[in-house]
Amino acid sequence: MFSKILQNYSASSVKNDVLSGIVVAVALVPEAIAFSIIAHVNPLVGLYTAFILGLITAIFGGKPGMISGATGSVAVVMVALVATYGVEYLFWATILAGIIQILVGVFKLAKFIRLVPQPVMFGFVNGLAIIIAMAQFPMFEGEGWQMYVLVLSTMAIMYFMPKYTTAVPAGLVAIIIISLFVIFFNIDTKTVGDLADISGGLPTFHFPLAPLNFETFKIIAPFAVIMALVGLIESLLTLSVLDEMSGTKGSGNKEAIALGAGNTTCGFFGGMAGCAMIGQSVINYTSGGRGRLSGATAAILLLLFVVSLSGLISKIPLAVLVGIMFMVSIATFEWASFDRLKRMPKEDAFILLTVTIITIFADLAIAVIVGVIISALIFAWQHAKVYFTTKMEDNKKIYIFEGPLFFGSVTEFLDSFDVENDPDEVVMDFKKVRVMDSSGVEAIDKITKKYKEAGKKLTIRHLSNDCKRLLKEAGPYCTYEEDDPDYKVASDI
Repeated sequence: MFSKILQNYSASSVKNDVLSGIVVAVALVPEAIAFSIIAHVNPLVGLYTAFILGLITAIFGGKPGMISGATGSVAVVMVALVATYGVEYLFWATILAGIIQILVGVFKLAKFIRLVPQPVMFGFVNGLAIIIAMAQFPMFEGEGWQMYVLVLSTMAIMYFMPKYTTAVPAGLVAIIIISLFVIFFNIDTKTVGDLADISGGLPTFHFPLAPLNFETFKIIAPFAVIMALVGLIESLLTLSVLDEMSGTKGSGNKEAIALGAGNTTCGFFGGMAGCAMIGQSVINYTSGGRGRLSGATAAILLLLFVVSLSGLISKIPLAVLVGIMFMVSIATFEWASFDRLKRMPKEDAFILLTVTIITIFADLAIAVIVGVIISALIFAWQHAKVYFTTKMEDNKKIYIFEGPLFFGSVTEFLDSFDVENDPDEVVMDFKKVRVMDSSGVEAIDKITKKYKEAGKKLTIRHLSNDCKRLLKEAGPYCTYEEDDPDYKVASDI
């Protein structure tokens, strides 16, 4: 295991990853606690998830330096399950969600993340950045001006220190300086210990107590599927964001398998389902963490906090963690999207804003799915055109078509013909047409039938062998010239 983590490491990169991992580990504590509270489970459940899932994905995931753990997007899915059936059913649902994610990776289905258009990506990132910032506001409740000063001081350290040195992560320096300042001057402000007691032991194997039968499967299956999909979407989109930041490409299928293996393990060790955390991943990246050692360090230190250092970690002021997360929010937001909004087509601008709003007020998985659907509909509408010209040749009328023939363009295609006034012989030239789906095939068969019923001969030129086969399956009315087209049916490519 350690040889996999340490391969291709230099002394400098080891230092950067270890120091970055320390920052991430400290920042993970309040988030793991908060997401456990959202899911109505013991805080140790979220902390164990951050350790187990974080360690497995750090070692075997598709992107070195990406951080995984308990997340709010997955936690909200399990609320109803825990409230109605209890935490033992949650453990089974977590295991099943992990198995689903493993299958997605094994069958190489993670590639479908490429179907997410760039405006959807921008909307997802911007919405998530706003959510990260909004999640910090409750921390100010009941606090005085000291909290604001400490938060601003943390942000100042995070902003100015990298301008002078990057030898030590600015986040780690902020944690040390602000914590010592609060302790030395005995400042009355909330600390990590005010959220929950994080002391505990090592996670142990726990076979879920809920009965393993078909009734249990019917209960957990809907929750498991949603948790698996939400986790995959957030993880793969986080991977895409880090790919863009780092200029290197990760493996989505590898990440899906690691994520699934981690969640399955969590279910058997008292943890809940989780996924990649874009906020913590950005913290790690901006703090210098580029390799697998950073994620592994964060996970191991987090467990050390629970087992041995809970008293020390509990004294860290929440203000410093809030300040760090505000800076993460600023770094995550795609500020260039404002400039791009002026130049991009209004349809793309609408998608970007829609995804951002849905991410903030509903759910990121729903936001991404809605964005993809809107993009697909806009694409279909914009390309639902078939152009044609006609000419006469040896007393035959030739229709020359150009463009994709699919469900969106079949109406315009059928309206192109003048069956009643056309001569006895008509030719359709499909050299520049792509038949995209069965709707296009059926449209060809339908117009051919009309000409046959009118007593006229319709011949099709430049029809691929694949399309000939599809036409025969769709109906018996087509006749076509034997030729050698230079393309295949788009649906078979």
